[in-house]
Amino acid sequence: MRAPVQHPWLVRKILSATVIGVDEFQIRVIAPDVGGSFGIKANVYPEYLMALFAARQSGRPVKWTSERTEGFLSDFHARDNVADAALALDKDGKFLGFRLRNLVNIGAYFSPIGAGPATNNLGTLSGVYTTPAAYVEVVGVFTNSHPTAPYRGAGRPEAAFIIERMIDIAAYELGFDPIDLRRRNVIPADAMPYKTSLTFTYDSGEFEKNMDDALRLADVDGYAARKAQSDADGKLRGLGVANAIERAAPPGVETAEIRFDPSGTVTMLSGTTNQGQGHTTMYTQLLCDRLGLEADQVRVIEGDTDRLAHGTGAGGSRSSAMGTAALVMAADKIVEKGRQIASVVLEVAVDDIEFEDGTYTIAGTDRNVSLADVVRNAFTGANLPGGMEPGMLAHAAYHGKEPSYPNGCHVCEVEIDPETGMVEVLNYVVVDDFGTILNPLLVHGQVHGGVAQGVGQILLENTVYDADGQLLTASFMDYGMPRADNFCNIKVQANSVPTATNPLGVKGVGEAGCVGAMPVMMNAVMNALSPLGIRDLDMPASPVRVWAAIRDAEKA
Repeated sequence: MRAPVQHPWLVRKILSATVIGVDEFQIRVIAPDVGGSFGIKANVYPEYLMALFAARQSGRPVKWTSERTEGFLSDFHARDNVADAALALDKDGKFLGFRLRNLVNIGAYFSPIGAGPATNNLGTLSGVYTTPAAYVEVVGVFTNSHPTAPYRGAGRPEAAFIIERMIDIAAYELGFDPIDLRRRNVIPADAMPYKTSLTFTYDSGEFEKNMDDALRLADVDGYAARKAQSDADGKLRGLGVANAIERAAPPGVETAEIRFDPSGTVTMLSGTTNQGQGHTTMYTQLLCDRLGLEADQVRVIEGDTDRLAHGTGAGGSRSSAMGTAALVMAADKIVEKGRQIASVVLEVAVDDIEFEDGTYTIAGTDRNVSLADVVRNAFTGANLPGGMEPGMLAHAAYHGKEPSYPNGCHVCEVEIDPETGMVEVLNYVVVDDFGTILNPLLVHGQVHGGVAQGVGQILLENTVYDADGQLLTASFMDYGMPRADNFCNIKVQANSVPTATNPLGVKGVGEAGCVGAMPVMMNAVMNALSPLGIRDLDMPASPVRVWAAIRDAEKA
């Protein structure tokens, strides 16, 4: 079965054990590289089974393609929550406690992992703050709508939205500056590791420095002058700030395999899956760095249950931490086997051999042998240590036991036309801590994409049913999607604090942009509307809703 799934091995197991009733080796699942997944493709849909059933019955290959309207009707939805939250502060603005009752729409029936977003990532509700006590109640409700499931961030953007909106609301109600209120409560860097009032324990991070860098990059000192100009132009200008943190790469297992050909070219197999994240670039870059190879010598294969015995797939911003850790372990095994062969070729002890940039060298001398020559020896069987098997391949399975906590600060500036309700994004800045950055260009792409999805939800996206349960937003004519002209240039800067929870010190990047974008976008919109006495607005802050809120405020 070829399908754009995030977890091919899990899909094979489910189809084998609970649906089709055949042994796993009788099913092959191939997940091709497609654009985007974001959680919606982490599920087993009925159409997969129907295609397999039809192929078995007809004895012919069967292809099923969803039309766009069918996708709106049958693909799982997300983020239908009603939150009742409270934040307690003392007279100096120190947080004393947080309380939340979250009503979560499950839909007409459970999706396979539908309960996850509402429960697995509650820790983000603590934010980057020293709040000493928290109480959270989550109530799942069955409704007549379509089932809900994870969507980029899987509960973290919703949680960040709640706590960061509550901080802004508290600041406005109690007369604090929203930025200063955050500073009064932020966890200091020297407090790490820090156990929050909910489920997370942060191992590293410089949260206040994130804020300092982001505010400087956004030129917040010059905001008053820009706002005065907007006022003169008859526009409403707003500034939003939000701190974001999330759990990435939760405990689990990932695998990798490195197979050399006799000519010295390499096939790398990974148990992760690629849906546009740039895994091929990341793995190729890392393998070339570790083994001294050229990029054109490396082939990367992912998402095929017949090519690799086991894998976990993509999800939870895990691949850059888990997949690379498994690859490094396999590469180290290759280097060590090559060291033993090189010691025979160069006629010295193994301990005297050093490896760097694809070459084995006798320490303190210029005598060396290339990895390519070592590989050729490995396949011919010549010059192998006693008892060593010919060939050059290595398999590794990495067991991650602790998650990482990517974090950052988002600053957004908007301008609203009160005559139309149109919101224009004028400035957007992100300073993020992703630990060790493997490829800055890929990181920026991930952040940009996450921000686009977060901003899209706040300003445009909304699933609407009529009173009879008919879905009204079943095409892109009716469902608002963010486009390039909805954005300004997004500035991304790093404040890297490597984590000790995985070998490379990586903190996942895939969902971080979305986690911070939702709260900062709404904070900016509400800041622009606050002079009119508007304190809250349900998302999306679409032109018609913003316009209506302004008209209502004028009447009041």
